[in-house]
Amino acid sequence: MPDNPNSTKEEVRLQVFLAHSGVASRRASEKIILDGRVAVNGVVVTELGTKVSAKDKITLDGKPLSLEEKKRYVLLYKPLGVVCSQSDEKGRPVAVDLLRESYSERLYNVGRLDMFSHGALIFTNDGDFAARLSHPSAEIEKEYIVESSLPLPRYLAEDFKRGVRVEGVFYKAKDAEELNSHRMRVVLVEGKNREIRRVFENAGVAIRNLCRVRIGNVELGELEPGQFRDLSEKEVQGLLSLCKN
Repeated sequence: MPDNPNSTKEEVRLQVFLAHSGVASRRASEKIILDGRVAVNGVVVTELGTKVSAKDKITLDGKPLSLEEKKRYVLLYKPLGVVCSQSDEKGRPVAVDLLRESYSERLYNVGRLDMFSHGALIFTNDGDFAARLSHPSAEIEKEYIVESSLPLPRYLAEDFKRGVRVEGVFYKAKDAEELNSHRMRVVLVEGKNREIRRVFENAGVAIRNLCRVRIGNVELGELEPGQFRDLSEKEVQGLLSLCKN
């Protein structure tokens, strides 16, 4: 696969072009292509192997795309009640809107947090970076602080570390530690959909608050809900060095 999509002569796969245009990760870009939302020189393309170059006219939903030369890596403190998508058909607030006034680049989130959780969420326009971090084989640690409405069952942290099967799905934390009778620290490396919530619900525990405080070497720190900052070069390289893929 060519490494320089900015060359007008160099051809790359269409999903790679989309990723380098800040549309989405390569995997998400593949679905966008299959959905018939991308046209090359006025012709809708749904073939994933299609090769394009910077001289081609490429549009998404009728809007022209161009390669973005500056790579952005942003840490956002996602507030409660905000969804992780580029837009929401139900009209709910979306996380990326908190960044639009400060960044001209088209940014998208790496991974997700559900609407009722808050905390660290990374945004980028670097498709290669997003693909590496979001792939399950990367095994990037994600740390959460979970607060419960009722006292935690004494066995829950140890069970979560050993592994819990809920409705046929196996959930296993890399680490889990009871901080007090109502608070637990949980570290995941895979992060299946609503994993923590399903394990707690299975144990009969209602979650009052769920916050992600760390992704790999990047900590939420002193950011408040809705605030964001650029990742340092050291943080970006640190995240990539932690990836096991």
